[in-house]
Amino acid sequence: MIDVISVRFENNNKVFFFDPQGLRVERGENVVVDTVNGVNYGACVYGNHSVDDTAVVLPLRRVIRVATHEDHKRMQEFSEKKPEALECCRRKAAEYGLDMKVINVEYSFDGNKLVFYFTAEKRVDFRELVRDMASTFKTRIELRQVGVRDEARMVGGLGVCGKPFCCTQFLHNFHPVSIKMAKTQGLSLNPAKISGSCGRLLCCLKYEEAAYADVVKRAPKPDSFVETPSGKGTITSVNLLRGNAKVRLEDGSDTALKTFSFDEMVVLGGKSRRAEYIAAKAEGKVKEAGFSEHILPELAALAKRDTKKLDAVLSSISSEPKEPGPEPAAPVHKSAQPRAKSEGHPAPPKKNKKWRAKRDPGGSPKNPA
Repeated sequence: MIDVISVRFENNNKVFFFDPQGLRVERGENVVVDTVNGVNYGACVYGNHSVDDTAVVLPLRRVIRVATHEDHKRMQEFSEKKPEALECCRRKAAEYGLDMKVINVEYSFDGNKLVFYFTAEKRVDFRELVRDMASTFKTRIELRQVGVRDEARMVGGLGVCGKPFCCTQFLHNFHPVSIKMAKTQGLSLNPAKISGSCGRLLCCLKYEEAAYADVVKRAPKPDSFVETPSGKGTITSVNLLRGNAKVRLEDGSDTALKTFSFDEMVVLGGKSRRAEYIAAKAEGKVKEAGFSEHILPELAALAKRDTKKLDAVLSSISSEPKEPGPEPAAPVHKSAQPRAKSEGHPAPPKKNKKWRAKRDPGGSPKNPA
């Protein structure tokens, strides 16, 4: 175990470990530490505590001292100069015609370096701008290009939930977020509803993605054919949070919707299994009505093609037994039925086709050879 303190710097929400060198640092105190970019000024977010050796990268950078009154005064002076430096950089970038958006500026602790942060869609040649800014401020100038998410973290604001951005509070690193996460959670796929102020997908889609993925594994899919305590039916919608689904029962009524939990349902298959069930149901109705069984293949084909039309055909079949007499015609698809000719009116004459090939007086087409 190693004794460390946790420090957070300006414009960076990530927490870094430092070796206190025997100093006792309380939470909320400002410290001066040694970093890879030189001496820096940060705030202690977690006082002296012990962590495992595998949680840190050795060797640890050291804490130089707890910030003094002079250190606070110096950083206050730099904070007062920031708006002027930021406005100057934006004005000069416009003069050089650079397609960039300067969003923030940061002074180093010793005042020997001035870092400007900007966003741009493409690479920007800012060498002339750096030389001009260096001659204006008489110090070292550095420009860093950041992404739109880093811009949102630096500028800050309120999210669609009404709370400050997660990246400005506790989110140290940006995790990859995909549209599949929104689809798994049953959210609207409208980009305007699942995107943050930065224009990227909401970071909070990642928080519950693992829990939703676990529920989806044991949840039936919509349009599945299932067996329920009330009979067989088709799932119309699934509620992952409540663990239930709405089922349309196969009792001949389109409004027979009932809700069952996932444990009460047994998945029998998809649309093909429902077609087989309806075809078997049609066979029983046809036999009960006294029709010939030679129409069953047509009903089975209609069940696979259009179940709504099959339901209409079955509802038209009377359950009363037929009187002995000529066998009724089989209910077939509308496209397969011949057109009935009206009595007393001859069929309209067929239109003559125009031959493109010229014909000789004998009526045979001429041979071009």
